[in-house]
Amino acid sequence: MTNARFIHSPNQDDRSDTDLILIVIHGISLPPGDFDSDDIILLFTNQLDCSKEAYFDLLDVKVSSHILIRRDGEIIQFVPFNRRAWHAGESSFKGMSGCNDFSIGIELEGTDNDHFSNQQYQSLIQISKLIINNYPKINKNTIVGHSDISPGRKTDPGNKFEWRRYLDAL
Repeated sequence: MTNARFIHSPNQDDRSDTDLILIVIHGISLPPGDFDSDDIILLFTNQLDCSKEAYFDLLDVKVSSHILIRRDGEIIQFVPFNRRAWHAGESSFKGMSGCNDFSIGIELEGTDNDHFSNQQYQSLIQISKLIINNYPKINKNTIVGHSDISPGRKTDPGNKFEWRRYLDAL
């Protein structure tokens, strides 16, 4: 993306020949509820000092996302869309497992119980329109939350995410 800051994440690999059919919306903050650190960036680049916070039980965890949208709407891209980011974990969509193979992951800086900012929605809508215009199998019906593809394991983007606001704008 030309309007995004790019920070390379090593946590990616080649995609199979599977078409991209899905956008997965996530929510993340490190430490939980803290929006003033670069810990998410450090996590996605394998540089997070897991000893500094008692709840950083993330030692040796290798994760990434294609996009992170900060609270101020800043867009950071970690993995090109044509490569597989490691964002979904154990997951399934319409009977297909391993959603990382056929999805684009977008992280919103936030928690399950916080409202996301207007700037985040503006950036998310802009990115989603770009993706939909470039990947014809992705549409409003193939945009899900992490909780939808990993029920019982994940709860993000949480109950404060305004699905109607987002989808109506697409």
